[in-house]
Amino acid sequence: MDTTCFSESIYNLIPSDWKEPPHRPRYISIFKTSIKDNMQKHKMAMKSMGPPKVEVPSPKDFLKKHSKEKTLPPKKMFDRNEPRKPPVPLRTDHPVMGIQSEKNFVNTNAADVIMGVAKKPKPIYVDKRTGDKHDLETSGLVPKYINKKDYGVTPEYICKRNEEVKKAQEEYDNYIQENLRKAAMKRLSDEEREAVLQGLKKNWEEVHKEFQSLSVFIDSIPKKIRKQKLEEEMKQLEHDISIIEKHKIIYIANK
Repeated sequence: MDTTCFSESIYNLIPSDWKEPPHRPRYISIFKTSIKDNMQKHKMAMKSMGPPKVEVPSPKDFLKKHSKEKTLPPKKMFDRNEPRKPPVPLRTDHPVMGIQSEKNFVNTNAADVIMGVAKKPKPIYVDKRTGDKHDLETSGLVPKYINKKDYGVTPEYICKRNEEVKKAQEEYDNYIQENLRKAAMKRLSDEEREAVLQGLKKNWEEVHKEFQSLSVFIDSIPKKIRKQKLEEEMKQLEHDISIIEKHKIIYIANK
């Protein structure tokens, strides 16, 4: 056995202690110092969170008791004999006499009453036999709105809207007529529509009469088939009758 090959050596089977490989040196930019100097050069004070240097308060300026309470004005001595209101006049004091007015209040009041306009009583209404009174103007019993100039006149916006609806309907009818003319459709007249409707109803009555004449017991296959056929015909006729009655205008294709 050749022991010169390292991979096939028997010594490689002996476990050896694992050693951590050495770390690479951390990358440091060569421009680090120039960038730091540049930032310090262009840095402004109070740019982030307040001034860079704050004056430290003195330990002597601490909060003292009752320092934030409002100060009261200085006390004054109370004198009970000091007058606070003017004194009451004496019995011997006489008021100023001899002041008279030349205005005749009786004649003035009488002239005001004669020349003034009589006050109209407020209109009221009584709705109970006990005499409960209420204001008549706000009750809705007085016909106010029928005396207006525009009472009963259709508003302008409704007239305008009706004209727009009418114009839109005319345009739609013209569009339908043009399409029908292009598609060679024929409109049923009222007489033709009524004739078709009466014919369908007559056919339904005949089928219904035939359906009523069936035997009570359906015990064979031909009878079942006959009954199903009559029911389908009645159902189709009822569907056609409902469509014709629902739509007043009917168009049919020309063949």
